[in-house]
Amino acid sequence: MKIFKQIESYKKRIAIVSNNEQFTYGYLIERSNLIASFLLNNKEDLMEEKIGLLLNPDINYICTLWGIWKAGGVAVPLSLSAKKDELKHYISDCNIKLIISSNTYKYQKVIPKSNGLNIIEIEKINIKEKRHLPSIKSERKAMILYTSGTTSKPKGVVTTHMNVESQITTLVEAWEWNQEDHIPLFLPLHHIHGIINSLSCPLFIGAKVTMMGPFDTEKVCSQVASNDFTVFTAVPTIYFSLIEKLESSNNKKLLEGFKKMRLMMSGSAALAPEIHKKWKELTGKELLERYGMTEVGMALSNKINGEKRPGSVGVTLPGVEVKIEDDNGNVIVNEGEAGQLLIKGPQVFLEYLNQPDKTKESFKGNWFLSGDIVMLERGYYKILGRDSVDIIKSGGYKISALEIEDVLLKNTKIRECAVVGIKDDKWGEIVASGIVFKEESLNIDEITEWCSNYLSDYKIPRKIKILDDLPKNSMGKVTKPALKQLFINK
Repeated sequence: MKIFKQIESYKKRIAIVSNNEQFTYGYLIERSNLIASFLLNNKEDLMEEKIGLLLNPDINYICTLWGIWKAGGVAVPLSLSAKKDELKHYISDCNIKLIISSNTYKYQKVIPKSNGLNIIEIEKINIKEKRHLPSIKSERKAMILYTSGTTSKPKGVVTTHMNVESQITTLVEAWEWNQEDHIPLFLPLHHIHGIINSLSCPLFIGAKVTMMGPFDTEKVCSQVASNDFTVFTAVPTIYFSLIEKLESSNNKKLLEGFKKMRLMMSGSAALAPEIHKKWKELTGKELLERYGMTEVGMALSNKINGEKRPGSVGVTLPGVEVKIEDDNGNVIVNEGEAGQLLIKGPQVFLEYLNQPDKTKESFKGNWFLSGDIVMLERGYYKILGRDSVDIIKSGGYKISALEIEDVLLKNTKIRECAVVGIKDDKWGEIVASGIVFKEESLNIDEITEWCSNYLSDYKIPRKIKILDDLPKNSMGKVTKPALKQLFINK
């Protein structure tokens, strides 16, 4: 991979801060070489053997990931919060025979017992001599990440080394990464956002990453107040938490920590324009929203040196091609018309593991069918939602759940909300919302009236559930299938 050639010139620079220790790029090179040598044992090349990573987000993670790649293996990052049945699916689907874990993680309780499955603790890999490492071509498989599985069992997304490099270099160019950058990493490392955006991009250019473990509001705020971070990326729910902290705190160092950053991004879920507005009011910084998915990395982004428009995901990234098609497969060229987003480029994944039919139906020629409904609005792309969960077909209308969520969040008494479509014999689907209030609450009639004032064209049904918290996955993204189930069981 190109990244391994590049970092040879960064050897003395600090690459990672982990558990209060600093590690140079030279250390990453040497340690990953030794791990690769251990994995090879007596083989010349792992020949795309799939190896699971069940590691804490620390220095061992990146050294192991690189070691697998250098040995010719395929890395399968696994979620530390995955249940036994989930891990069983991943292990079986990938036919994993080796998992690298840690003695600090109680893997015995979650990894299902299986004949032929070997688990090695990273702390026990103490090989001292590097052996000859294979030459890996860019078209070979590099990594398998699992989708969230909102409509079926999670699918394994297979990416090649070329895909991974393209995803990295696209963002390094678009977001102007440089060697003086410093980013805190608190996102899960079994998702594209954490692995590529937060970890691989800065390491590609010779910047510094502080690995902080799972997100914790107090810990992140303490680090921001005392460090020289220049780049920050998070998901919308994290910005919710940080806004609450900033509003309740008089910590000037924390506020200054955010204000001095050159780039702050939001992704992995739609960012409500109201949150964008509130963040700018508090910090003076505009959040850069972008659009991507496991299958393609990042595809669209607001401009780093241009307008960062609330509610928009901007323009195409370098090397990416997109188009919009209607339900009949016709290309939409007019602004303001909604259709499915299709994506093409070297960053697009190779295949869904063990699912040739699903892979075939997900492509139209070389174009990947994203399943997301978008429209072009004043030169910028706007995501209306995922066709399967965010587009509500009610009474002949195609209603964007994301737009209704934004309307609700304009009410200062509402802290969080999520909107879903529920099957209905008369309307096809009706609009339902789960709402988390701040200290003050509203009644159902007040909420319905509030929505109706903003969305007079739509019939907003009185289907609301008051919640203490919304069901979320490990990335803090609301799991809408789980929310739907709450309504069905009500």
